[in-house]
Amino acid sequence: MTKIIDIQDKKAGTKLSKYLQGQFSEHLGTGIYGGIWVGKDSEIENVRGIRKDVVDALKEIKVPVLRWPGGWFSDIYHWKDGIGENRRPLFNTSWGGSLESNEFGTNEYFDLCEQIGAESYLNVNMSSGTIHEMTDWLEYITAPVGPMAELRAKNGHEKPWKLRFVGVGNEEWGEDGQMTPEFYSDLYRLWQCFVRQYDADQKPLFKVGCGPNIDDFNWTNVVMEKASQFMDGLSLHHYGLTDLWDKKGYATGFEPKEWDSLLYSIRKMDYFIHEHGLRMAHWDPDHRVKLIVDEWGDWLHNDPGTNPAHLRQQNTIRDAVMAATTLNIFAKHADLVGMANIAQTVNVLQSMILTDGKHMILTPTYYVFDMYKYHQDADLIEAYSDNGDPINYTISEKDGNYIVSVCNTDKEQSNNVTIKFAGKVNKPSYSKVLHADEIDACNTFDDPEHVKLAEYQDYQIKDNSLEAALKDKSIVTMIIPK
Repeated sequence: MTKIIDIQDKKAGTKLSKYLQGQFSEHLGTGIYGGIWVGKDSEIENVRGIRKDVVDALKEIKVPVLRWPGGWFSDIYHWKDGIGENRRPLFNTSWGGSLESNEFGTNEYFDLCEQIGAESYLNVNMSSGTIHEMTDWLEYITAPVGPMAELRAKNGHEKPWKLRFVGVGNEEWGEDGQMTPEFYSDLYRLWQCFVRQYDADQKPLFKVGCGPNIDDFNWTNVVMEKASQFMDGLSLHHYGLTDLWDKKGYATGFEPKEWDSLLYSIRKMDYFIHEHGLRMAHWDPDHRVKLIVDEWGDWLHNDPGTNPAHLRQQNTIRDAVMAATTLNIFAKHADLVGMANIAQTVNVLQSMILTDGKHMILTPTYYVFDMYKYHQDADLIEAYSDNGDPINYTISEKDGNYIVSVCNTDKEQSNNVTIKFAGKVNKPSYSKVLHADEIDACNTFDDPEHVKLAEYQDYQIKDNSLEAALKDKSIVTMIIPK
């Protein structure tokens, strides 16, 4: 098969927000402890308790924003337990009943964001918290003066931090809320009044309302009708599953048909964004309120021998293909989707990084984000994904270059692509491919570079055309000077 992509008459339009490549880290399993935080006295190299190898890896992929502390965990999190010298442990009823030490709290989170160069996205506890608790937290983080600023200074940070995004509640339709959309809308209208700006020199806080449970279109319609004028974004969560919720497949050793079922599930993101977007546009035709996909990724069985509640799963070339496909879907809807946060950064679900003691490996999904970082804040020319087509892609323009990312989702067949540009193009300044022979190829601590980026040379440039041959289950990114 050869797919023809003709962009000769297309001009760059919508900007591809860098926030589409955001991350999410929750207090879950070893996502924080062991994955990000090892403590200042650890033999593992760290900066103020935060793993240096993880920070260096995340800096490389230019993480634009990091959501924290949850997720479900945020529904039981009380921020004052996680500051100062004497911290109150918490029984983590959200994820496995383990004891949460609260060693990693607000100060450590903002230190992490500063170390990796990411902006902050805080989820406040609407389920078991109070408005007063939230306002104290926001004051602690952002106020230049006042009692909470004094408390912050006492804990070692005199100047305010920069906070950009605030999520008012998380999955309030679920187990730690059980709210109706009408009730949540009224509650959100009240709470958001107190999401206040304490530092006039910072950008206005971007308020994110709790969105629907996957395909609950009524929730979107009701919340947009009753509360959209008071929010900047509405969240959406969708995870890729190989089958029904209670029949999640394993990350490795799966049957070929499970590749197809996971791909089908992942591609539903396109449908969900479109359908929720229609409901949002009815109340907000100019898309002032952005769709914030702050949880997404592959949710598979935990690795054998690990705690099921800790959601640790291996990461294969299949996950990489699913990640590239999803990023291309986000680009396709870049006029509506303002941010996305893959779940999760380290050791949990579809992670960028896996750690084991002092050891660290990069996953195939990490390399996808490494390739796609060149699209951050570029001008979109065209993005495409369709359920019946093995090829999906994003083509953008930035700094006098075309940036082309193409994914071949076919697990068995190679495919060719021809792209016709508006004018003569030059030899790529960057050309990488991610590919593996086995459908469950992954990196392990014994073989940490089994799946990694390689130079891509299987292309030809003829005047204004690029002809590229794509191996099965592969992702290619090229930067082509005009």
